[in-house]
Amino acid sequence: MAKLVVLQQKQPSFSLLPASLSDFNGTRLHTQIQLKRKVWKPKGALRISASSTKKILIMGGTRFIGLFLSRLLVKEGHQVTLFTRGKAPITQQLPGESEKDYTDFSSKILHLKGDRKDFEFVKASLSAEGFDVVYDINGREAVEVEPILDALPKLEQYIYCSSAGVYLKSDLLPHFETDAVDPKSRHKGKLETESLLESKGVNWTSIRPVYIYGPLNYNPVEEWFFHRLKAGRPIPVPNSGMQITQLGHVKDLARVFVQVLGNEKASKEVFNISGEKYVTFDGLARACAKAAGFPEPEIIHYNPKEFDFGKKKSFPFRDQHFFASVDKAKSVLGWKPEFDLVEGLADSYNLDFGRGTFRKEADFSTDDLILGKSLVLT
Repeated sequence: MAKLVVLQQKQPSFSLLPASLSDFNGTRLHTQIQLKRKVWKPKGALRISASSTKKILIMGGTRFIGLFLSRLLVKEGHQVTLFTRGKAPITQQLPGESEKDYTDFSSKILHLKGDRKDFEFVKASLSAEGFDVVYDINGREAVEVEPILDALPKLEQYIYCSSAGVYLKSDLLPHFETDAVDPKSRHKGKLETESLLESKGVNWTSIRPVYIYGPLNYNPVEEWFFHRLKAGRPIPVPNSGMQITQLGHVKDLARVFVQVLGNEKASKEVFNISGEKYVTFDGLARACAKAAGFPEPEIIHYNPKEFDFGKKKSFPFRDQHFFASVDKAKSVLGWKPEFDLVEGLADSYNLDFGRGTFRKEADFSTDDLILGKSLVLT
């Protein structure tokens, strides 16, 4: 692979990267449970022809969601540029990806190096190059989006990765796209970005995932459970363990990002995206064990109020019911998740943790506090 060196400057510099990788329809490994082999290919009505090839900018793109999305877009024939600070490799071979597919992807992907918080550089570089569509995968604040819109007055579509965390906590679930939002949530920046896009009159689409899981996940979602299962440890779950939550596979999320591209039905619309079914915390622990081929785990319930964990998190999910309806995406876009929960967790385990790769080392310090104290729930 040619070494990429793109300096931030007034006249933006782009690099075309030769290399080698494969898309994410590689052979699926099998655990002790029987899983049908799934071939990864985009579904839905969207079919890209040569005349509809787009010049696409992805803000981010070198981690998790962006890794899978960029491959789909390149496969659809689009010219794709990643805007990053250049701190992470621009391409990496995905687990299960063939050398042929990786080589093809890496030979076509472009890179623009810069800091999105350097607003003058953003405006200068983007206006000089011009893009038809922007996928904003890592945007957190509205102030980071305005320079992009200013630089691209002829932009055809702005596709934003928001979060279901913007919804106001409610006793009535699941969350629908029309539900009240919380302007004080930790995702308020994403909510403000959606408002900015609406006020600017641009053609925008916002995707609100719930919890995302899958290979190369940088958040300790399924990995948290896999570490404990591998170590043969009990799994501490707060309170009753009957709290209901929801997970969506990253590859299903990547597919819907492609399906909204150029889709009139997605214009100025918000879509919740996740798995079709909900799961309890206890059920998730058991699903992780089943997917990875471990025995059913021992689950220990505890009262979080009885412990002082300091700044450490003792559990990777918010201790509440949290799930959203994906009916709108299914009915309007014709999208449907390809992965059920156990199969998706098996995909994650077999292509990542099961190969000995993970993002964070195991830390059982909070577990030890819980297991060493007698005040546990029965």
